[in-house]
Amino acid sequence: MKGLKFVPEGTKIPFIGFRYITLALSILMIIGSISLFFTKGLNYGIDFLGGTTIHIQTKDGPADLANLRDTVSALGLGDVQLQTFGAPDEVLIKVQAQEGGDSTQQNAVVKIKEALDALGQNIEYRATEVVGPTVSGELVQDSAMAVTLAILAVLIYIWIRFEWQFSVGAVVALVHDVVITIGFFSILQLDFNISIIAALLTIVGYSINDTVVVFDRVREYLRKYKKMPLAELLDLSINSTLSRTILTSVTTLLALLSLVLFGGEVIKGLSLAMIWGVVIGTYSSIFVASPILLLLDVKRDWSKNKTASEVANP
Repeated sequence: MKGLKFVPEGTKIPFIGFRYITLALSILMIIGSISLFFTKGLNYGIDFLGGTTIHIQTKDGPADLANLRDTVSALGLGDVQLQTFGAPDEVLIKVQAQEGGDSTQQNAVVKIKEALDALGQNIEYRATEVVGPTVSGELVQDSAMAVTLAILAVLIYIWIRFEWQFSVGAVVALVHDVVITIGFFSILQLDFNISIIAALLTIVGYSINDTVVVFDRVREYLRKYKKMPLAELLDLSINSTLSRTILTSVTTLLALLSLVLFGGEVIKGLSLAMIWGVVIGTYSSIFVASPILLLLDVKRDWSKNKTASEVANP
């Protein structure tokens, strides 16, 4: 039984022929993302800015978000966000960091609880978390370090497994994906919290997986077709893995779309980041990583990497 095919056998789409257009598009997106980051910035969540989160449950039925929001907003504590948390009767209240340190933060929690108790509703306080500016600052540094180390680990892995040209192509594609994803969050001003860092790391993994599949085929064809022009060989490699790439991307996107539609507000940002990451990761493995191999003129000298059968049958 043959596997499911999204593209017909013998597809010959000239992907490398579009390299000037796609690389110019990528450069524009990177410049735009960096500009947005430094001008518009990110909508950092409490994880990074510090603040208070209170998880409550209304025992008498679904929560009246409008009434709860008006009650907490009237306390004058600054930016307030309320959203359901998994069920209609569970609510996550987020309040921005208060000036004056941890004691002021704790006083804000007391004020919120007193105001909610005054409503006369049966409210259970399930969890309260206060994140100070010192902790959030350390979290920013640790998150940046995590993403950087992940990219460096990929660089080392690809360098060991392939040649240095492949490493450069893979890392440029990864940096491309991360920077443009940050620009995506900047332009939409979606809540940027610690879960988005997890999404970025997942995007790095997804992107490199897709890129390695193409690179494996490129390496195979470099050994097989000694005299084929490199641009033609890269097109052949991408087309031969295209069905697998589309199948993987579509099934992943379907799962993520269901999270966006039915997962609720809490994981919406994470789901959108993952969807964007799948799209941009697939794009970069085809239109960024592969053209860089052509730009760097990857060599066909595999004398140091010959298999036993190739040595026996030169």
